[in-house]
Amino acid sequence: MKLYLKAPRSLVLQIRTDLNRRHAFAHERVGFLTVGASLLDDGALLLIVRDYSRVDDADYEEDPSCGARIGGGAFRKALERAYRARSGLVHIHSHGGPGLPVFSKIDLKSGKEFVPGFFEAIPSMPHGMMVLSSDRAAGLFWLHKRGAPAPLRSVAFVGAPLLKFEAQ
Repeated sequence: MKLYLKAPRSLVLQIRTDLNRRHAFAHERVGFLTVGASLLDDGALLLIVRDYSRVDDADYEEDPSCGARIGGGAFRKALERAYRARSGLVHIHSHGGPGLPVFSKIDLKSGKEFVPGFFEAIPSMPHGMMVLSSDRAAGLFWLHKRGAPAPLRSVAFVGAPLLKFEAQ
């Protein structure tokens, strides 16, 4: 299935600012997006970013094997927000630098473990994970708990100036 994502450019700028903040021990920040979904005439799925929530400092756990690890409390808070809004949930972080970002091996392994769990609370929405660079984004989304993830086909940051690019 073709997947497209649109986000307000102003929100993306806020997200990048938040994800660039320093943490006492984590080497990177993470957050969560809520998204709506709309089936397009050609059968593609359009994901529209509704909101962003940062992960509280206290919800990070020390783990030298990865850039950032968050505890169950962070996931619970994010799932509650997405459930109330009847939204899909997206784990998001940044690798910085220009160009199309790539998920690390740890990102892919952990995402395959935690994203399907989002379907327990919100089974009717797509869920996923995204990684930002300084000017692009990549994402993987699951449409069903047991399905394989599909990559975003394109991403548009809507606002002045408009930034649209093919994600893969």
